[in-house]
Amino acid sequence: MKLRHLSIIAKKEFKGLFNERTILLAVLLQLFIALFSSFLMVGLASMYDPSSLSKYSHSRYSIAYSGNESPLLTSLEASSDFRVYQMDLSTAVAALKERKLAAVIFVPDTLPDATDPVKITLYTLQNDLQAAIVDVKLKDIFLKYETDLREIRADRLKEELIGIQIPKAGGGGDFYEFVYGLLIPLLVFMPAIIASALVIDLITEEYQHETLETLVSTPLTFTEIVWGKVLACELLVPVQAGAWLILLMINGIAIQNAGLILVQVIVTSLILILLGTLTALHYRERTAAQFIFSTALVVVILFALALPDNPLNLLTRLAVGTAAGEQWLVLGVTLGIILMLSYATYRYAEKIAKTHQTG
Repeated sequence: MKLRHLSIIAKKEFKGLFNERTILLAVLLQLFIALFSSFLMVGLASMYDPSSLSKYSHSRYSIAYSGNESPLLTSLEASSDFRVYQMDLSTAVAALKERKLAAVIFVPDTLPDATDPVKITLYTLQNDLQAAIVDVKLKDIFLKYETDLREIRADRLKEELIGIQIPKAGGGGDFYEFVYGLLIPLLVFMPAIIASALVIDLITEEYQHETLETLVSTPLTFTEIVWGKVLACELLVPVQAGAWLILLMINGIAIQNAGLILVQVIVTSLILILLGTLTALHYRERTAAQFIFSTALVVVILFALALPDNPLNLLTRLAVGTAAGEQWLVLGVTLGIILMLSYATYRYAEKIAKTHQTG
């Protein structure tokens, strides 16, 4: 294969990418996510874990208290998060349905020192973000009331609670997990998935548009045509992934080892691109090839995620600066897989080339 011939095919494919609306829309979508990552991080994190927003809420929520007066009422009235109204249960639930209240708490007539359990009923709005925040704020008050009840009934409790010392998190919380565990891997690996799907289109369209014979009639060989398309798709990955990393850092997200992240993304993306190439060469029809490849891709990703030092986990650790020497082991294994797939692709392309020549 001649490098000059590969560059000719790669330039041809780059010019044709502007006509691929699906690819352009996918790139624009990623660009939108990266540009507004700080804003989207808040919205998407609320879907990922709605309770994570509770610490940022400084509003006082109107809630209703119905039933027997208890120390719980005192704790609720002392909280700066709630404005408590005592009212009848039916009236309170009707006001909740009209969204005049954020929650309704019903406490039965069971005395704190009674033998029966105290069953407290909480009414909130279903599938509501505010309800999730109110639940989290009420949880601490309920836990305090539970502790008070245990102290009152301590003489009747036969079980002795075992204290569990759970180490405190090192900071960051849900936003930290969301950004480094989901957002960054999603953005930098999405170009690899797009490129692997793109190479299938680039190869199968030569068969569907019947332009392959024309290309083969030029000084270019079939193998060079295939590898030129692979090269074009592979070059897209570091450009997109690098742009996303820069935009994320502009948005104030600290990312360590950006260069090593790009290296890992480049080699991992080449595996997906070569798998897409082999699929396209075998099926030669876009719909069938895309379906088979998508199914196989799910299996490959699930298998990779089952490994402790998978590329996604390694990428997260690189971003936060905690990756050790295992990154080089993963890189070595990945390069070994690339060599095997490259050899298989080369041999398969040569086999098809001979078929065209004899045909």
